[in-house]
Amino acid sequence: MEEEVPTDHLHEAIQEKAEHGKPWVMVVALSTAVIAVLAAICALLSGHHENEALIDQIKASDQWSYYQAKGIKYEINNAYLKTMAANKLAVTEEEKAKVERYKDEQTEIKKLADEKVADSEMHLKRHVILSRGVTLFQVAIAIAAISVLTRRKALWFVSLGAGLCGVFFLIQGII
Repeated sequence: MEEEVPTDHLHEAIQEKAEHGKPWVMVVALSTAVIAVLAAICALLSGHHENEALIDQIKASDQWSYYQAKGIKYEINNAYLKTMAANKLAVTEEEKAKVERYKDEQTEIKKLADEKVADSEMHLKRHVILSRGVTLFQVAIAIAAISVLTRRKALWFVSLGAGLCGVFFLIQGII
């Protein structure tokens, strides 16, 4: 799922003001364009990590189902062995080995399922961090537009600050 950054109407308003405005308006327009590119990159990465978290969670769920199936097979075969022993009937070594094999396979399956859960949690954590970056970039773009419309340079600096915070989250999401 990709996050959309609705900034087209803001870019048009900034461009219109830049054509009739002061030179700093062109600098605001350029900085806003850079912020919009960073927002798009951040949104793309955020969506990627969201998808990977979901895929890994599905794989973990599959592994846990497989783990349960092996546990059921183990219990059925173990009950069979106990019944045979209670009735003083012979059990082959192959039947005993089969029961132990199910238990050993369960251990490996559990390990893989735990790895997939951890991978999912890592991707989800990165998704959340990158989503914060997208939000800050969107706020920065909106404040930059307001600064041009109201002709207040101070708001542009606030916009740059929000953009820098967005860059911080982008870097945190990448590393």
